[in-house]
Amino acid sequence: MDLKLTGKTALITGASEGIGRGLARAFAEEGVNVHLTARNAARLEKLRGEIEAEFDVGVTLHPLDLTEQDACARLAEAVGGVDILVNNAGVIPSGTLFEIDAQAWRDGWELKVLAYIDLTRIYYQKMKAMGGGVIINNIGNSGEVFDPRYIAGSSGNASLMAFTRALGGHSLDDNIRVVGVNPGPVDTDRIFNMLKKRAADVLGDASRYEELLERYPLKRPAHVHEITDLVVFLASFRAGYTSGAIYTVDGGITSRRSII
Repeated sequence: MDLKLTGKTALITGASEGIGRGLARAFAEEGVNVHLTARNAARLEKLRGEIEAEFDVGVTLHPLDLTEQDACARLAEAVGGVDILVNNAGVIPSGTLFEIDAQAWRDGWELKVLAYIDLTRIYYQKMKAMGGGVIINNIGNSGEVFDPRYIAGSSGNASLMAFTRALGGHSLDDNIRVVGVNPGPVDTDRIFNMLKKRAADVLGDASRYEELLERYPLKRPAHVHEITDLVVFLASFRAGYTSGAIYTVDGGITSRRSII
């Protein structure tokens, strides 16, 4: 299937590892020039080397902490206009209301919630001036599953879901599509760290985390490509009538009412 993305330009946040790294490679494979940002400069450099060795696209790195003052504005000034923005950066800590203190809650939301909103505000205006574009928010199925042991993440992701729908409902009036993707557990370091913490809480032994995989559909988390392939498709013209929608990719876990 030709997605007609060759020659387009995308900005991907949180690109140094996990889903973000997979997104960088997936867009590059489709011929998209990528601007990649994350805090870890060394991992970004390694990723650029891999992409340039395999794909004939431009790769520009922007090592940056998006929680710094005016970071989103500085990033946008350095990057310039893009056809596609993928908001992906940020990890909100797991735990109950009484395990996550006020500062940890704010720090998690600063990157995962507020930076998404700030970058979207900037790039929506840029895209409108350019004649259109696509904004995709990688959110998470905890916005649909209200788990008290992941209360900060559930609250933040639910907010981003509402933000995506509210903006995307009318954005096609400006030829801009705003879409959200809600992954469930994905085969990255983050999910295994969460599983170990949950195993310690539930089973009394973090080393028994693999037993929790028995609860998953197919007894495994999603492969990274099962998320990134969808994002790339949603960014393409073949999804041209899609906006203000959230796509959940979790093997049905949301219907089981558990985030892991």
